[in-house]
Amino acid sequence: MAEIILNVDVREGVGTGGARAARRAGSVPGILYGGDKAPVAISVNEKDFRKSLYTGKLLGHLVTLKYGDETQPVIAKDVQFDPVSDRPLHFDLMRVDEHAPIKISVPVHFKNADEAPFTRAGGSLEIVRHEVEILVNADSIPEELVVDLTGRQMGDTIRISDIALPQGASATITDRDFVIATIKVSSAALSAAADEAAEAPASEG
Repeated sequence: MAEIILNVDVREGVGTGGARAARRAGSVPGILYGGDKAPVAISVNEKDFRKSLYTGKLLGHLVTLKYGDETQPVIAKDVQFDPVSDRPLHFDLMRVDEHAPIKISVPVHFKNADEAPFTRAGGSLEIVRHEVEILVNADSIPEELVVDLTGRQMGDTIRISDIALPQGASATITDRDFVIATIKVSSAALSAAADEAAEAPASEG
C-alpha cells in the first residue's frame, strides 16, 4: 500500500470562495476526481500536506486518501503554488484502482556520466526527453526511469528500448523506438579543437 496517507475533509463551499475559506482555516483546497464518481471538493491540513509534498513521493505516486474510516488509492496529479511564497494553493487527486494500469509521466535520470568514455573524450549529453509517459499499474509506478551511461561513446543514441521499465509497463508511444538522449561533441571541445588548429601553423612556423 502507499507510503503516504492524506487525511482529507470534504469542503462545503466550492469555487473561489470555498477555496479561500479553506486556506484561511489552515488547509489546502483540492479536488478529487476520476473513476465513475462525481468530483468532490476536499481539503487537507496545510502542515500535513507540506510534509507529504516534501518527501518527494506525493506527486505522481500512489497515495492513500483517508476520509473518516474510509480509504481509497489515489494519484496526486497536480499541485499549484503561490509564485511568491511557494505556498501550496490547490491540488488535484485522481481516483485509481491500484492494480489497474494508468498513464503517467515519469522523470528520466542519467547516471555514471562522469565515468563514461564520451565524457573523457569531451562529449556532452543532449537530453531529448526529461520524462516519459508510460502505461503502468498504479501500485508499480517507478520514481524514475534510469539510464546508465557507463560505456557510452561519442555519437551514441539512447532510445526507450535502452530503459528497463517495470514488469508489465510500456511506453504510451508504441509506433517507434523513440530517442531519449544523444551524445555529441560538446561546444567547448569543438572550440578547444579549433583553437589548437589555429595555433598549430603558428607554432610550426
